[in-house]
Amino acid sequence: MPTDRGQAAGRPTISEVAAEAGVGRATAARTLGGYGHVSPELRKRVLAAADKLGYRANALARSMSTGVSHTIGVIVADIGNPFFAGVVRGICDASRAGGFDTIVLSTYEDLDEEIAATNVLIDKRVDGMIIASAAVGGRDVGHIKEALNRGVPVVLVDRAVPSLDLDAVVIDNRDAAREAVERLIAAGHRRIGFVWGPPMERPPATRRELLEAASRNLWTDGERLRGYLDALDDARIPFDPGLVMVGRKVEERVTEEVARMLALPDRITALFCTETEAVTGALRALRAAGLAYPRDVALIGFDDSAWAAVMDPPLTMIEQPVHDLGAKAAQVLLDGIRGAEPVRETHTLRSRLVERASVAPPP
Repeated sequence: MPTDRGQAAGRPTISEVAAEAGVGRATAARTLGGYGHVSPELRKRVLAAADKLGYRANALARSMSTGVSHTIGVIVADIGNPFFAGVVRGICDASRAGGFDTIVLSTYEDLDEEIAATNVLIDKRVDGMIIASAAVGGRDVGHIKEALNRGVPVVLVDRAVPSLDLDAVVIDNRDAAREAVERLIAAGHRRIGFVWGPPMERPPATRRELLEAASRNLWTDGERLRGYLDALDDARIPFDPGLVMVGRKVEERVTEEVARMLALPDRITALFCTETEAVTGALRALRAAGLAYPRDVALIGFDDSAWAAVMDPPLTMIEQPVHDLGAKAAQVLLDGIRGAEPVRETHTLRSRLVERASVAPPP
């Protein structure tokens, strides 16, 4: 049976904890809020009283009085995507080790959802934010600037936003794409399809038009496209705009575009796929055409995973250090929250080409 009036009525208060410990309310508040100086003896008494009464701090009220919530907010495109799930795990592991909780919100690559999520986190009084932003230009970043204006540090993860001078933790997207395409070229391929490109309304007529469209879309997509073009240039392979998928970035569109490339008079003999959905869409197109990899078409994908290793044959993939991306982003953010001078740099982690059995010479 509860003997404390506060427990009988509901959640115990700081005043009741103070009375139980025989200290003043201010001493109990400093102890339970984790701020100010309290002697070891009094701290021990307060914590023992809190444990006895079942006291649980009101985090929002504590953050309003101290200015610190010990919580960071994370905004990603899709927590259901294995890539972002791995990044979030890295963030949570590092933030937990640093004494911070994590709130995660998904936006599904929708800028309006990202703006709403940012406002939610500001209202929650998070101490900082990590954002995989869908912003691509200066007009898209007002919500991030608002967070900064309110004193909330922001670190970008997976994507840089060129119009923002912020810390960003990314991988070597351009070098990774170049290495993958160079591997296909080394196997003898010259007709190499790129899946997927920018969501243009019509196929590009020129390389310049393609790159201009890429500059208006996600930074990662543009970097991977540039890596593809770098490899072609180094090998003196002429660029063919018909070998770059454009349009809606969905699996069904990939299947349509790969089928188109396979039907060309001088058809593709290899594919470089820059997302998981691009790989699955390409595999569907090959199956529908009665073709197999690597016998008829060599294939390399982005975002290695367990399923790629158990395919028959297993797929050659680019492996991203997803946990390290998240952990590094969290560490940079926590350093900023604790008062470290912001460096404002792009922290680039290395990816790895995992070679398996999906690349062979052209038929």
